[in-house]
Amino acid sequence: MENKVARSMRSSGPARFFVPVGIVLIIFGVIMLGMNPDNYAQTTGKITEVTESVFEEDQQQYDVSFTYKVAGKVYEATFGNLSGTFNIGDNITVYYDTKAPERTTNSKPNRFHALILVAAGVAVAGFGVFRTVRTLKKNKALDQSAGAFPTAAFADFKMAPGVTEYYFRYDGHMLKPGYLLEDADRNVLFEGKMEKNALVGARIFNFENHVNGSVQTHEVGHTVTQSYNDALFSASSGFKFDGKNIWDVLHEKGIRLATDLHSKFPNLVYHVAKDGAPFARIETSSIYVHEDDAAQHKRTIPVGKMYYRCWTVSDDFETIFLTMFAITETEQTVVE
Repeated sequence: MENKVARSMRSSGPARFFVPVGIVLIIFGVIMLGMNPDNYAQTTGKITEVTESVFEEDQQQYDVSFTYKVAGKVYEATFGNLSGTFNIGDNITVYYDTKAPERTTNSKPNRFHALILVAAGVAVAGFGVFRTVRTLKKNKALDQSAGAFPTAAFADFKMAPGVTEYYFRYDGHMLKPGYLLEDADRNVLFEGKMEKNALVGARIFNFENHVNGSVQTHEVGHTVTQSYNDALFSASSGFKFDGKNIWDVLHEKGIRLATDLHSKFPNLVYHVAKDGAPFARIETSSIYVHEDDAAQHKRTIPVGKMYYRCWTVSDDFETIFLTMFAITETEQTVVE
């Protein structure tokens, strides 16, 4: 339940950004449509006060107060965030509503501009709804294919029969970093070695299975994080793996992840299910992943996101490694 709530909150990120923005555009457009250009007349006002308001893109903007006269009666008004040069006593062009002279604007209403705002608002809001509906449908399909996430089955997973502990750590190369999956005796079981680094475009990794001797070359893209409004769970992070989103690749393998939001700081715990059954438990660790009793292992804060301990019932080292590779290469803490 916890993971579904977190996933739904994050999935609604597009709606919580695009839909409100679209609604605001529509409202402004409707207001402008209600401002009939035929009802507005032009007059000249006299500036009475100039106040600096905001500074954007090397351009100072001002709030300009002025008086104007309609049918012998003097009115006061203010235009906000104007760009240009304004001095007290200068003239300023004012458009006022002949039916309500206290209503003013610094440009004559234009219905075409209003229609553009409404159309843009509908498009933006529609895009937000479309993205959210598509994401929720995808989540529903994943839930139906994999079944309910077996949260309860992870209670004593570490001590369950057939569970083995492995260690995932950073390989330490500056220009071509890689990762290693090791057993308790520090034997390397699986390795992801970067063969080509690239600031733009895919990086090349060789995935070497040291148990069966197989080697596969993969194209790994750079991490992309989408943040819609910086609210809780509104960010989505991933990278391309052989041209596909890494989470789609793992989903096709039957992998689902739930982050334990109640993990004891500073360690995050990832519960991993495969085809609806418990598959692995992954915990962030320090650089000294093997030494339980060493003083260095009892660090208060783990070293980055590059060191993990893994308990699993499987010997599918490729899937185990790829899951931890995805976690360490991405930026969010709640994944599916």
